[in-house]
Amino acid sequence: VSTQSTGSSGINAEYGEFQTFQHYFKQINLRMVKSVQVFGRKKTATAVAYTKEGNGMIKVNGVPVDLVQPPTLRYKVLEPVLLLGKKRFEGVDIRVRCRGGGSTARIYAIRQAISKSLVAYYQKFVDETSKKEIKDILLSYDKTMLVADPRRCEPKKFGGPGARARYQKSYR
Repeated sequence: VSTQSTGSSGINAEYGEFQTFQHYFKQINLRMVKSVQVFGRKKTATAVAYTKEGNGMIKVNGVPVDLVQPPTLRYKVLEPVLLLGKKRFEGVDIRVRCRGGGSTARIYAIRQAISKSLVAYYQKFVDETSKKEIKDILLSYDKTMLVADPRRCEPKKFGGPGARARYQKSYR
């Protein structure tokens, strides 16, 4: 690759067919993937959903959503798909990474991340009316699909076995 000076600016560009780095970055932006990254939370569990153009694949920690553990809570993860229908998920691939918390909290965090990511994707790349429609369906079913639950475990204090309970008082 030959190094050329680009006029009076004195910048040495190695961008092949492009004249300046502005042209290079414009070309990169044209090839950018339509994607959004959204998180969902429940207690100490955090799930990050990466949504991009695709063919309807949903994976959680590299595993298809149909094989999520525990099996008793699998339908909680599938709730957004069941509520909105598979048609809305056909054009997107969703990859979810989940960390922290217990098994139930993780499931609720994943569920929230999937819901929020689809709403964000529709807002950014589709249209506002379909995004509003999706949001209304999810909120009418369960508010925690889009809004995080702020409740946390209260810390233990001295003088008792837990946060509020006190040790039993003895007179003799």
